[in-house]
Amino acid sequence: MSQRLQLNSSAAEVMNLQRVTLGRISGLFGVHGWVKVFSDTSPPSNILNYPNWHLCQAGVWSTRRLRDGRTQGKGIVVLLEGCDDRDQAAELVGAEVAVPRAELPIAASNEYYWTDLVGASVITLQGTELGQVQQLFSTGSNDVMVVRGERERLLPFIADTVVEVDLAHSRITVDWDPEF
Repeated sequence: MSQRLQLNSSAAEVMNLQRVTLGRISGLFGVHGWVKVFSDTSPPSNILNYPNWHLCQAGVWSTRRLRDGRTQGKGIVVLLEGCDDRDQAAELVGAEVAVPRAELPIAASNEYYWTDLVGASVITLQGTELGQVQQLFSTGSNDVMVVRGERERLLPFIADTVVEVDLAHSRITVDWDPEF
């Protein structure tokens, strides 16, 4: 299954007002108000596709317009509206970056946003419920679902294991031995 439109595990939480976390401001870059951003999008530069960023710090939301942004080495740096110097930028370090869920592009057939899979029930082909998806993460070779029920299981999110994803009923059917 192709997963290029996914959001990584820390982005897999739908927040109040249907915001989806795409990353966080992780540091300062220079003295003119630029900040470093850790992006949970795939590829990381996709975070630059959103002109209005909803920032959350200590449970308080604010909105900033993206003035400029680019890849810098292996990371992303951005200049946000209202950040004209290093001191103003420093106030934003640690903020979660989110956008309204409705602004995400429609996923292609057989592709899913991780945020849409979190909370889904996971059942086997035989009808045994394994639990609910708590998060997803990438190992580099494949993606993994963390499923919690009577115990925690790590299931590969690959075509051999995932038989059906039913977003309308928030259910994922898997070919998996419940004893494993």
